[in-house]
Amino acid sequence: MALAINIEDLLNKQKIESNRIEFKKGWNPASIYHSVCAFANDFDDLGGGYIVVGVDTDDNTGMAIRPVEGVPVEKIDGILQEMVGYNNKMSPYYMPRTSVEEVDGKQVLVIWCPAGINRPYSVPENVTAKNGSKEYFYIRSGSSSIIAKGEVLDELRELASRVPFDERGNPDIKLEDISTLLLREYLVKVGSKLANELYERPLSEILEQMDLYVGSSENRMLRNVAAMMFCENPSKFFKRTQVEVVFFPEGRLVNPNNLYEAPIITGSVTQIIERTLEYLNRMVVMQTIIKPKNDNHSIKFYTYPYQALEESITNSLYHRDYREWEPVVITVEPKGITIQNVGGPDRSIPTADISRGELLISKRYRNRRLGEYLKELEMTEGRSTGIPTIQNVLKSNGSPRAAVVTDEERTFFRITIPCHEGAGNIIADIATREKSQESSQEIGQNIPDVLKDVLKNVQKDVLKKLTERQIDILELIVLNPTITLNEMSKRIDVSVKTIQRDFTAVRELGIQINRKDGKTYGEWEVLSKE
Repeated sequence: MALAINIEDLLNKQKIESNRIEFKKGWNPASIYHSVCAFANDFDDLGGGYIVVGVDTDDNTGMAIRPVEGVPVEKIDGILQEMVGYNNKMSPYYMPRTSVEEVDGKQVLVIWCPAGINRPYSVPENVTAKNGSKEYFYIRSGSSSIIAKGEVLDELRELASRVPFDERGNPDIKLEDISTLLLREYLVKVGSKLANELYERPLSEILEQMDLYVGSSENRMLRNVAAMMFCENPSKFFKRTQVEVVFFPEGRLVNPNNLYEAPIITGSVTQIIERTLEYLNRMVVMQTIIKPKNDNHSIKFYTYPYQALEESITNSLYHRDYREWEPVVITVEPKGITIQNVGGPDRSIPTADISRGELLISKRYRNRRLGEYLKELEMTEGRSTGIPTIQNVLKSNGSPRAAVVTDEERTFFRITIPCHEGAGNIIADIATREKSQESSQEIGQNIPDVLKDVLKNVQKDVLKKLTERQIDILELIVLNPTITLNEMSKRIDVSVKTIQRDFTAVRELGIQINRKDGKTYGEWEVLSKE
C-alpha cells in the first residue's frame, strides 16, 4: 500500500525529523524490530518513525547513499510474510504499516511505525530466535534504539495512561464527515501516491492506511485528528474551533469600548491558519521605506514580519486544547498583536524559559499527530524552533522582542508580537475603514454588476465573507465560462492551488462553482442556493 508521504522526503530527511528516520542496508529483523518497538513506544511524543530497508548511509553525514542498494524483488514477499510472525512477538501486539517503493529503479521497503495506543511495547532481543529470547522495552535515543531502564522505564510505563488528544478515537466522527476534497488536497501537497488512489479505493481503506482509525475491529473509530484536518466544520466535534480577531484602535486598556470585531474565521485547522494569515497579511502587514537625508541606503521594515505571525498563529492552532470551548483570540492594538489560545505549555518546560521567550522544549505534546501533519505541509518547522524563529525575524526587522506569557496552572498561552516602532498607529485607520465598510455596505454593493444576478439569492452576511480575489475569480468565470485554471492563474497572478483553495472557500459559503463537460471543452457555471 502507498505511503501517506513522499518517499523522496524520507530519503532526503525533509519534513520529518532525522531521528524519526532509520535507514537499513539490508533486512536484519533482530535489529529492525528493536527500532519498530522504539518507534511504537514513542517516548518523546514525536509521532513514531520510519525504517527504510534497502538504503545504505554515508558514515559522515548519515544521509542516504544514491543510488540506493534496494531489496531484491524476489525477497520482498518473504520479508512481508516474516513480519506477520514478528509482529505477533511484540507485547502487546503491534502492526506497523509497510509500503514497497520504487527508488532509483530498485525496490525499497518502507516500514512506517506510528506511535502505538497500547504502549509500552516490548519485543524479544532476537525475534528470529526459535527457542525464545528475553524481552526488552526499547526507546529512541537520538538516532539509535536502546533498552529502556530505571527511571526511563518507569516513565515509559506511565505513558500507558497518556494518549495525546488528537490521537484518541471519537465515536461521533463518521466517514461522511471527512471531506475527500480536503484529504486529496493534503495528499497532493505532500506528494503521496495515495492521492491517485483516493477515488479508486474506499475512503475507509485510505484512512486506515493513514493510521486514522483506532479501536478493535468491531468498534473502529476515527481519530480526532481526522476531523481537525479533513473536516470542513470541526466545530461540530470541538466547539468553537475558530479564530476571533478584535481591533482596539486606541488600545484595550485606554478605551476598551472602542473596538471592531472582524468576521469569525472557521474551517479545518489548516484552512483556519491559511485564512487567518491571509486576513492579517492584508490588514496589518505593511512595508515602510525611509530614505535618510545623508545616507544613500534606504531603511526598510514591516509593521509585522509575516513569518512571525505565521509561526505564532500556526502554533496557537497546533497547541490549542481542543477539549476547551474557547477560540483562538487575536487582539490587534496600536503597539502590537496578541495571540492567545487555551491550553498552556507542558509543565516539562521551565517557567524561566517561558519568561525569557527563548527555546521552549517540550517532552509531551497535546496534539502530536496534528503537529506532524503541519510539519509535512511546511506550515511549522517543528523541533521547538517556533519562538526562536519569531524572535530572530523580529530582530532582523528592527522590531522589539515578542513577549510570552502563561499562568501557573498552564491554562493558556499568550504571545505578543510588537509593531515596529516606526510604523505609527496603523490600527486606527484600519478599524475606521472596516467599520465604515461594514455599516454602509448594502447587499451586493461590493459585487460587480455582472455578478449581481448570479448571486441575488446569497445573503448579505455571506457576501461580506467573499474576498476581493474570490470576487475576481467569480467575475472571470461568469464573463468567460470556458476559461481554464491556468488562464485564471495568469490573470489574477496567483497559483492554481490558491484558486482551488478559493473554490473550496466559496463553495463552503453555499456558492457552487461547477465545471460541465470536462476540463478541455467544458464550461464553468456559478450557482447560488435558492
